[in-house]
Amino acid sequence: MFELLKTEGIARRGVFHTVHGDFQTPCFMNVATAGAIKGALSAYDLDELKCQVMLCNTYHLHVRPGDQIVRKMGGLQGFTGWKKPTLTDSGGFQVFSLAKLRKIKEEGVYFQSHIDGHRIFMGPEESMQIQSHLGSTIAMAFDECVENPAPYLYAAQSCARTTRWLKRCQTEMARLNSLSDTLNPHQLLFGINQGSTYGDLRISHMQEIAELDLDGYAIGGLAVGEPTEVMYDIIDQVAPHMPIHKIRYLMGVGTPANLVEAVARGIDLFDCVMPSRNARHATVFSWKGIMHLTNRCFETDDRPIDEQCDCPTCRRFSRAYVRHLFKAGEQLAGRLAVTHNLWFYNTLMERMREALDQGTFAQFRAQYSQILGSAYRE
Repeated sequence: MFELLKTEGIARRGVFHTVHGDFQTPCFMNVATAGAIKGALSAYDLDELKCQVMLCNTYHLHVRPGDQIVRKMGGLQGFTGWKKPTLTDSGGFQVFSLAKLRKIKEEGVYFQSHIDGHRIFMGPEESMQIQSHLGSTIAMAFDECVENPAPYLYAAQSCARTTRWLKRCQTEMARLNSLSDTLNPHQLLFGINQGSTYGDLRISHMQEIAELDLDGYAIGGLAVGEPTEVMYDIIDQVAPHMPIHKIRYLMGVGTPANLVEAVARGIDLFDCVMPSRNARHATVFSWKGIMHLTNRCFETDDRPIDEQCDCPTCRRFSRAYVRHLFKAGEQLAGRLAVTHNLWFYNTLMERMREALDQGTFAQFRAQYSQILGSAYRE
């Protein structure tokens, strides 16, 4: 599945082979939570924006339209039209962040839907069953997400519970993949490292789940409010204990600068709603820093958003026009900005892969890590 092609320092260049095609790493997955990118982009748009992997969410698709409906429509591939690899988040984060009321027990979590309040139960087996119905390429294990900072004792107990749930996920996936009517009998399972911001818990938990020989490993529970330096410190501590020949996924991260720094720390795979969410509020990314398109300085600016960008938006429209669309409340504004940001993120990953291929990633990092996180400057 994961083929490590080369390294530069700790940074890694690889390729992940799946039943739905290969994808090159480092890779940023574009987030289509409910089967579509927020900002009115479809799977066919993603194909034109150099996206390699589409991420959808188990919880959201379970409550609407229902995973059984998606299954009847041929899974995510048949339902959305996306034919390349997909990853489904287990729903664990949404259970803990969106549920109005929840009760955690050893068997799983009882909670209320954020849509209509109806009672739902989700445990490791249910999460695996829903993801099997969705037919994703990669399924994430059902884990317990804790707030940062969490009390040490609770974080330790949560790690232990997450490991027990992971083993149940592994058993249930093996059963589901053996069934004759399973949509994707080659579905892969990634485990998730937890432990809040406690380095010793993170390390011991990673060592424990590494013994299960899963298809990939993720670091979860970060980028949820802790300082960036703390996130980097946790990655620095955990990455050396992640299996070398397994893909490494940092969940929910992040800014362009975060991506560069995390790749430098040995991470292969990422996802985040930031590029689409920020774009819908007129914040876009460029090779000269972060831009806020509603600023008056762009009112009569006839240049593209980013003069170094060849995305569909930058090829056709000016900063002034996109600014006007935002000021007028036109939905096209969000679509054009989201298109740009996703192209930018996918191009950023492409350029990091090229730098790793050429042995120049250190220079790339030195040139762009700081500027990508700064305000736009001419």
